[in-house]
Amino acid sequence: MNENETTRYAQFCQFRKELRGSQDYLVVGIDVAKDKHHAFMGSATGKALFRKLIFANNLDGFSRLLKTVEAIKSQNGLSKIVYGLEPTRNYHKPLAKYLIRCDCNVVLVAGQAVKYNRQLLDGRWDKNDTKEAANIADLVSRGICLYYYCP
Repeated sequence: MNENETTRYAQFCQFRKELRGSQDYLVVGIDVAKDKHHAFMGSATGKALFRKLIFANNLDGFSRLLKTVEAIKSQNGLSKIVYGLEPTRNYHKPLAKYLIRCDCNVVLVAGQAVKYNRQLLDGRWDKNDTKEAANIADLVSRGICLYYYCP
């Protein structure tokens, strides 16, 4: 790991310690797809702040995401942001690398965790992109996430 990765890992460890029940964090769950991503924004305490943002898998879409997240963060008086992604093939890599270059806190949520949590949240087997983004945000808010490392 280089110096930047070491710093990011230390921030991840600190984030895991202070997240649960925190009034400071905006949690952004992102359901990754090939062409369009779906985002859900909520607080670490479970309050939904912005239910559905659809943005393209390109630089314009990524900047739209950052602008929307900053607006929600300032509207609700939150000071920290964490982005949770479910890795899907290689489609998550451009977004994750963009967010890391912008000094954002990025974590991964395992696909199996998303699958099992879906059943627990609403007792249904069905899924859609909006629900999956909320599911990812729920897992991140409970600290069930992994450090994002992509050399």
